[in-house]
Formats: sequence, C-alpha cells, structure tokens
Amino acid sequence: MVRCGCAWLRKYGNFIDNLRIFAKGGSGGMGYPRLGGEGGRGGDVWVVAHKHMTLKQLKKKYPQKRFVAGVGANSRVSALKGSKGKDCEIPVPVGVSVTDENGRVVGELNKEEDRILVAKGGLGGKLHTNFLPLKGQKRIIHLDLKVIADVGLVGFPNAGKSSLLTRVSHATPVIADYAFTTLKPELGKIIYNDFKQISVADLPGLIEGAHMNKGMGHKFLKHLERTRQLLFVVDISGFQLSSVTPYRTAFETIILLTKELELYKEELQTKPALLAVNKMDLPDAQVKLDELMKQLQNPADFLHLFEKSMLPEKAVEFQHIVPISTVTGEGIEELKSCVRKSLDQQDSKDSDAHHRKQLLRLQVSSGAS
Repeated sequence: MVRCGCAWLRKYGNFIDNLRIFAKGGSGGMGYPRLGGEGGRGGDVWVVAHKHMTLKQLKKKYPQKRFVAGVGANSRVSALKGSKGKDCEIPVPVGVSVTDENGRVVGELNKEEDRILVAKGGLGGKLHTNFLPLKGQKRIIHLDLKVIADVGLVGFPNAGKSSLLTRVSHATPVIADYAFTTLKPELGKIIYNDFKQISVADLPGLIEGAHMNKGMGHKFLKHLERTRQLLFVVDISGFQLSSVTPYRTAFETIILLTKELELYKEELQTKPALLAVNKMDLPDAQVKLDELMKQLQNPADFLHLFEKSMLPEKAVEFQHIVPISTVTGEGIEELKSCVRKSLDQQDSKDSDAHHRKQLLRLQVSSGAS
C-alpha cells in the first residue's frame, strides 16, 4: 500500500495553460474627399501557432497582454489608395484553442503555422463612409492550451506514470516517492525499430473529486480531450492519498478513475483504453494481480462493495491489460507493442470510416446529378 501524506506544496502556476488577452484591429486611414481617395484598411490581429512557443513565454514577453494592429495609411495626392496597416501576430504554442468572452470556440491551432483571425482591421475612409475611417474590431479572447498526444496516461498520484514515461521514451520528468511530482503535462515519444513514433503525455495525478476541480482537476482532465487513447496506470498494491483518506485497492482505483472521467466529460469514456498494472516487483503482487483479473472479468460481482455514487454508468473495457514493473522493466516491451497495436487498429477504423464517408458523398452527388 502506498500512503502519500505530503501537502500540495509546489505551485502549479509555473506552467500556464490559459491566458486572457485583448486584441484590437487597426483603424482605417482617412479618405481624400476632393480627389475621391480611399484610406488604407487597418491591420488585422492573428493568432499563429509556433512550435517552440509557450503561453508562459507569451505572457513574459507581452505582460500587458494587449495586441493592437497598425493603422491604415491616409489617402493623399501622391497615393490616393492608402496602404493597409501592419498586421499583428500573436505567437502561441501548437494545441491552443481560441474562445471568445462567451465561451464560443473561434478556432483551434493543431499544427505549426496554423493561424486564426481574431480581430479585423477597420475600413479606410471612402465615399460611402463620407471618407471617414472605421475603427478596428475590439475583442477579448481566451487562449486555452490542451496537450496533443496519441496516448494520455491516467492515474492517481504515485502510480508510476512518470517512471513509465521515462521507461518507454526519452522524456525526463521529475520522479520521487511522494505524490504530485508531476505538476505539468510531460510529453515523450515511443520510437520503434521501424522509426514509427507515438507521443505519450504524462498528466498530473488525479484525486477523488477531480471532476469538481479538486486538486486542479479541470486543468489536468482537459488535456485528456486531445489524446487519441487513454492508458490507465494503477499501483497493484492500491493507493491512499493521506492518513485521513480511505485506502483504495487497484480495482477500486480503476472504478474511481473511470467515474472521474465520466463526471468531467462522458466523451472521454469513448476513447480506446489500455491498462498498465504497475509495481509487479512488490511482494505478493502476483496474488493481487490474479484477484484484480477476476474482478475485471466479472465486475458486476463486486460492484455491491461500492457506494452508488462511486459507480460509473459504463465500465471501461480495456483493449489490453499488461502487468509491468518500471523498476525491473518487466512487461514494458509488451506494453509498447500493445500501444502500437491499439493505435494501428484505431487508424484502420478511422481510415475505413473516412472512405465510407467519401463513398457516400460520391453516391449522393451522382444521385443528385
């Protein structure tokens, strides 16, 4: 049994995954009434994805968080058509979702050089505006970063997620024998012999009540939305957060993790899932694993042991269950193989679904013609 009695001493604030900023398009330039000249249009404000940018760097570089595009040039005798004002670009990391003040999604930046227009410049003065320029669009927007990865690691603190990420990739997260060593998402890549790469995100450990934002729950859970598959990591000996919280067996841990995901967002349960049962190097681990497998094979026989509020509406069906030890390396290669097999199957299903959609469109268009 693992008991973790340390307090939440470190600050999550070192990692920034959301920012509120002000954007304003440039005003248009003045028209030239006597000669019918048009003022230049004001510059636009764009949010642009950059590979090596972070929201923390953005906040440090622009502490006022105000972004204003250039003013359009006035019309004059030597240039009746005024030039456009200079555009303003807001550099953000890949994986940012842009929303307005009402929570409406403006767009998402999923790859480098993706860009979203967030504030239009005003028109330059012309005949129908009485040669007076228009002001640029003003807007408050929210930048919300969600990790993009093939696989997201899910588990309670100290389950061994960081150690697993180190074992399967070249990532170097903080590892220690106490809870909450992972305070921000860590990304690693599994590189196979044929150079296939699969990205893995180690997310900070959840606690019971994470769906209600306990322990920064929403900050952690939201990153799972941008992963293709979930890899549950549980300690075979169970888990206890502190001396005043109840001890949970490995089976109870899986049930509670499933419930937290369901209460936060039911769509997370539709993602394919795998289970890594960690710390198989501990005494009596095999006996506990045999008991866990019986419980997972016939979960209905054991659900009476739980309070009704703890039970998820739908149990997770794991595509693969792999016993591992991040200490000895037991099961690591098998787990890597299962992760790839699961993602290859998902790719195949996605490809088939895409082809069916294309075929249906062709049939509809040919029928219409």
